[in-house]
Amino acid sequence: MKQENQNISDAEYRKAWDNLGKIEIKLVEKIGQCKHTVGETHIFKQPYQRPSDVCYALLHVLDLYTWRVSLGFPSWNADNRDIYRIHCPDATGTIWEIRRVE
Repeated sequence: MKQENQNISDAEYRKAWDNLGKIEIKLVEKIGQCKHTVGETHIFKQPYQRPSDVCYALLHVLDLYTWRVSLGFPSWNADNRDIYRIHCPDATGTIWEIRRVE
């Protein structure tokens, strides 16, 4: 365990929590059938506050990345490290961009 976090105050902890970024997801490509439409966007207020009108299958996949995005961890996308491109679990589903927004 890292020792530098052992001595942070409650105020410092709260400040770190308050600095979590909001997360925007945007449908950028639709391959098959889906209730969502290209260009549609949704906001996570923080990783624990998911948008209510997004299908559960997509939310399951996005949960793997929401903390990375909220904390500002760079993506594997060499063209733009601020954007993760995520495919929904359906083989002919949708492709979403997920990014931190202020």
